[in-house]
Amino acid sequence: MQTRLKEWRQKRGLSVRALGELSKVHYVSIVRMESGKLDPQLSTVLKLCRALRITLNQLIGDHAPQKGE
Repeated sequence: MQTRLKEWRQKRGLSVRALGELSKVHYVSIVRMESGKLDPQLSTVLKLCRALRITLNQLIGDHAPQKGE
């Protein structure tokens, strides 16, 4: 999840602090999640998804091959 969290944050043009403000998740926690040092609770992940305007599946990812891959 940490790689995708950072990718989505950057894609939305947000700093760690800005995502923290939008999601109401402390920016230090986001830094720790992005570095793989913190496994967040589901409620925290959902806050991040809402702030990034993405689904849980987009963040967590379903690695099943899609048709045509």
